[in-house]
Amino acid sequence: MRRARPHAGPMRLSHLGLPVRDARRSLRFYETYFGFDPATARHYEDGTVVVRDAHGFDLALHAVREVAPMPDFLHFGFRLDDPERVRALLARMRADGVGVAEDYDEPAYVAFKCADPDGHRVEAYWEPGP
Repeated sequence: MRRARPHAGPMRLSHLGLPVRDARRSLRFYETYFGFDPATARHYEDGTVVVRDAHGFDLALHAVREVAPMPDFLHFGFRLDDPERVRALLARMRADGVGVAEDYDEPAYVAFKCADPDGHRVEAYWEPGP
């Protein structure tokens, strides 16, 4: 049996593709709450829109007719720099009527999960660094 070679250097997740019913609506959501820059949006013939955030992370919004329900555990998250930013985003989303599924406010973990326009679970969180 061959052994896997260790990776030669650090890796970082750089993009995520999501199925969405309305790419413009989803673009507005991720721009409004998670800092994706619509000026970076690239539109493709198949209806896909790829947009980038300030850290260089690409979000690919793939237009589909229907978005299948996801398992409850499936989510992705955005780490914020301090707990107050998480609390402020949570308050803003609640004021805007965005559905919040769960939230935590503990000394070493402040977080919440919300649903994007297609029901994808998105977490915003802070916890102390390693």
